[in-house]
Amino acid sequence: MSTLSIVIPAYSEGRTIHLILDKVKAVSLRDQIAKEVIIVNDCSKDNTEEAIQAYMAANPELNIQYYKHEVNQGKGAALHTGIKKATGDFVIIQDADLEYDPNEYNILLQPILDGFADVVYGSRFMGGNPHRILFFWHSLGNKMLTFLSNMFTNLNLTDMETCYKLFRREIIQGIQLKEKRFGFEPEVTAKISRVPKIRIYEVGISYYGRTYEEGKKIGWKDGFRAIWCILKYNFFSK
Repeated sequence: MSTLSIVIPAYSEGRTIHLILDKVKAVSLRDQIAKEVIIVNDCSKDNTEEAIQAYMAANPELNIQYYKHEVNQGKGAALHTGIKKATGDFVIIQDADLEYDPNEYNILLQPILDGFADVVYGSRFMGGNPHRILFFWHSLGNKMLTFLSNMFTNLNLTDMETCYKLFRREIIQGIQLKEKRFGFEPEVTAKISRVPKIRIYEVGISYYGRTYEEGKKIGWKDGFRAIWCILKYNFFSK
């Protein structure tokens, strides 16, 4: 039986992390695929650890592996830890907030299980699924970063910055990742694009975006860092 490793980086999500875990728990994966949930607490300043431990105690049937950083290192660093610890056949990234819907795991799994793909990106900008209407400039920034990334990788992605990226485990664990903050997305895209004979697919997903008041953490500085990472990992540091 195959297993999907669900990597969840968490930083000060104590108030809501049980909600995303409830959604992950409720998902029934196709082909009887099992779930391995890997939570990496990036030195949260709230009660995230206590909330996770309480959830694990109350839900022993859900296979949760918990790790924590003793100092805050950034989302990318938490992803590095989670990816290294994954033991499943497939690995998917899941943010701890409620912007992405775990009910759509099967949509991302389909191209891989059908034998067509090695990597699947979930695009917020294609398909007819629900999308919360939020920030014009944030959306434009995402599209510009995707366009710039595509220029160097020669891919035709519509959403390079998406959280939902699904990989065959041996592929993502075979890539040396360096970016510790939000540069993870352009770095992993650049490096995945250079894997020989890689098959990358994209599927439409829903998006329930948060406002900054609701806890959204990405700002304009992260956008400039993403531009630098696109240039660095596609042009200066191959």
